[in-house]
Amino acid sequence: MRNIIKDHQIVADDWNVLRLEEGQTPESVAVPAGKVLVPLKVWQAQHAALVLRADVGVWIDSDEGAEALKEDAAKLPLIAVNFPKFADGRGYSIAYNVRSRLKYAGELRAIGDVLRDQLFYMQRAGFNAFAVREDKDINDALKGLSDFSQPYQNSTDIKAPLFRRVHRDGASA
Repeated sequence: MRNIIKDHQIVADDWNVLRLEEGQTPESVAVPAGKVLVPLKVWQAQHAALVLRADVGVWIDSDEGAEALKEDAAKLPLIAVNFPKFADGRGYSIAYNVRSRLKYAGELRAIGDVLRDQLFYMQRAGFNAFAVREDKDINDALKGLSDFSQPYQNSTDIKAPLFRRVHRDGASA
């Protein structure tokens, strides 16, 4: 079983990620029993059956939008966002939208090409779980969540920018 980082802890991952293979379609792929993360296209194609299962989560690819889960987000135990490569930052916006627009309070996981240098910024966008690339040291990656003591900008985790949070002696209001 693979380990992930969830809520600043290294934990065993009991979810399987379903990826379509050559020749499979979202309508015809068999979704296995047990905890499984399905692609958004499979969720949409097999919605009537999958929405009844409490052990199904959805992963969104970087070229898809979070608004597709608007009606279902609150019912999902897990939403993941795929980072196909390190340089693709669209997943940050998707995560921010899942947290801020969909008001999703469950596990939001980053999957794909997830590396230590991204984790601090990913958590600021709303992620609370990270499936670090398998060839990387997860213990080292965990340290990436605390690379900086204070962020300058506001985001999902801290609503006010640094200049509004700091009070200096002698400064007039």
